[in-house]
Amino acid sequence: MERVRDLASKKAAVIFTKSSCCMCHSIKTLFYELGASPAVHELDKDPQGREMERALFKTFGSNQAVPAVFIGGRYVGSSKDVISFHVDGSLKQMLKDSKAIWL
Repeated sequence: MERVRDLASKKAAVIFTKSSCCMCHSIKTLFYELGASPAVHELDKDPQGREMERALFKTFGSNQAVPAVFIGGRYVGSSKDVISFHVDGSLKQMLKDSKAIWL
């Protein structure tokens, strides 16, 4: 989990994904459309990806480890959570507050 926390703290918005995951793609696209440029870490292409995926699953207890979204170094959730934040308008504010977008 240390590597996950380290990577999550290096940029205002960070998404852990898998290259074949359609929900991961949707979340990345949403962030780009909101004007954010998140750091994207594809776990299936990282030599330590399997270990990071297990750590995400174990730590956050979701049904799936990806997408795992961090804003301002804080875990905000998976696709369901991010979509919920977007619908209620708080996602954009979180991105602004963390300086992931400048509007």
